[in-house]
Amino acid sequence: MSQIHVEVSETIDAPPALVYDIISDYHEGHQAILPKQYFTEMTVVQGGRGAGTVIAVHMNVMGTKRFFQLVITEPQPGRTLVETDEESGTVTSFTIDPIAGNKRSRVTITTDAAPSPGLMGLLEKLANPLIMRRIYQQELELLAEYARNIKKSS
Repeated sequence: MSQIHVEVSETIDAPPALVYDIISDYHEGHQAILPKQYFTEMTVVQGGRGAGTVIAVHMNVMGTKRFFQLVITEPQPGRTLVETDEESGTVTSFTIDPIAGNKRSRVTITTDAAPSPGLMGLLEKLANPLIMRRIYQQELELLAEYARNIKKSS
């Protein structure tokens, strides 16, 4: 069965360096942009900033509770950050591209995941992209708000 692929992009009114700094900071920044109704807990297991960080994430989506342990890599430091759940093979990347002369950022969240076998996999392929897009859109809205607040205070 083919992969589940979800991609959501948004323009953030903040420079790429600031946006990347927020996303790669798993102690504060990243936690602040997670929609709390879905991400019920996130714990830094190792590291805390960028590559080498390991996080434990508890999610509750439509009454289904899930746990992920994610390993963070930076294939393009300052531009691309990747979270990998080695158990399931699910990979989520955050890519930040500069726009408007480096004053704004185009942030893209992409996830590739293998669906479960059988009927459950078919249901996941239908429902998960819709749910994930909603979650990522909220995450990007929270990111924009967080970045705006940092810019105001500096």
